[in-house]
Amino acid sequence: MNELEIFKKKLIYRSNYRGTKEMDILLSGFVKKYIDSFNQDQLNQLDKFLDFEDEVIFNYYYRDIVDKNIDKNIISKIFKKYTI
Repeated sequence: MNELEIFKKKLIYRSNYRGTKEMDILLSGFVKKYIDSFNQDQLNQLDKFLDFEDEVIFNYYYRDIVDKNIDKNIISKIFKKYTI
C-alpha cells in the first residue's frame, strides 16, 4: 500500500468517527463518494476540512453559518452541494 492510499484510509477513518452519529453519516458518505476523484491538493484540503469541529461543519452545512474560515476551504464548497 502506497502513501496516498494510506492517507486516503486515514481520511475515511476520520470522517467515520467524528463524535456524533449525524456527522459520522454525513461526512463519511461525502468522503466515500468523492475521495477517489480528489487530487492531492484536494485531499490536503479535505484533511484540513476534517480538522473543523462538528458544530462548525454542521452549522455551515445546515444553517449557512460561516465560522473559522470554513468557507475558504475548497472542499467546503463541494461539501455544501453534497446531498445524502
